[in-house]
Amino acid sequence: MKSASIIFCLALVFACTSRSNGPDVSRIKVEMTVERFDRDFFSMGTISIEKSILDLYVKYPSLMPIFMNNILGLDSATQYQGLPRFTRQNRFLYDSAASVFENFDDVKKEFELAFRYVKYYFPNYQIPKLVTIVGPIDALAVTASGEPTPVFIGPDFIGINLQFYLGKNFSLYRDGFFIANVVPEFRSRRFEKNYIAADAMKLVADDIYPDKSSGRGLVEQMIEKGKQWWLLDKFLPAAPDSIKTGYTKQQLEWCRANEGMIWSAILANEKDIFIREPATIQNYIGEAPFTQTLSPASPGNIGQWIGWQIVKKFAEKNSSLSIDEVMRAEPKKILDEAKYKPK
Repeated sequence: MKSASIIFCLALVFACTSRSNGPDVSRIKVEMTVERFDRDFFSMGTISIEKSILDLYVKYPSLMPIFMNNILGLDSATQYQGLPRFTRQNRFLYDSAASVFENFDDVKKEFELAFRYVKYYFPNYQIPKLVTIVGPIDALAVTASGEPTPVFIGPDFIGINLQFYLGKNFSLYRDGFFIANVVPEFRSRRFEKNYIAADAMKLVADDIYPDKSSGRGLVEQMIEKGKQWWLLDKFLPAAPDSIKTGYTKQQLEWCRANEGMIWSAILANEKDIFIREPATIQNYIGEAPFTQTLSPASPGNIGQWIGWQIVKKFAEKNSSLSIDEVMRAEPKKILDEAKYKPK
């Protein structure tokens, strides 16, 4: 598994039931391992800080270099002063996470079911450990395509930053500085426990089929990113579409009611749907409260949703194709054969 890069940058969820039931995976056995790094880290002793750090490196050899260097920004020269300072300043975050996630079993079960589907389709995929972390409140991971995310994939684990799943009304998420400089409210709305598995499985989908759309034209990027949600459907067939897309129930209803208009507007506004102009692509693909060229009722990242619909049409018309064949199909082939003409 590839490591996700980490940088400093930095709901009650509306249900919209997925229409796919998925295959029977009841006979596939998956037992997830959960390691509570957050507990071990915040309980380490300060009298012998050198031994405490060494013990963490022994227990978490894959995670500790990432946590120390990339998340905390500490090296061997600054760690002995930096770690005690970090734990003092962020104890309240850990206490909040310890309360919300005193029991992690429900999240673990979601992952076990999701990975049963992963193993059904990809038997050789190595199941990672789940490692829970509490890091700085302004330290989000970044996906390979540049999107901020509260989770990340390490060499043999999925890291879950619990400080970004404390509930949309958590006090810090409502702070003006946090909203303006870390995460806006339209995004922190999804800082809820029931988004954890979907956030992580998006990275698993990208781990199996990396998104290589960067630098390509608008419609190509829409379709390539649509493939990611199509694959996510396979891993989370019973999950609400609101969880998978991050849209609200109202935004999903708007998309479905206006699907033909959305596609017509994209074709009308962008005479060349293969345009590579970054600002145009960002308008349709990327986090935003809504899509600038459409209604304020629209979601941001509308391009991925349209790409998802195109891929679904293509897969329906080519039902004999394997998942691998769909995921590796060229966007132009998908667009041509889908004959996407929504009403």
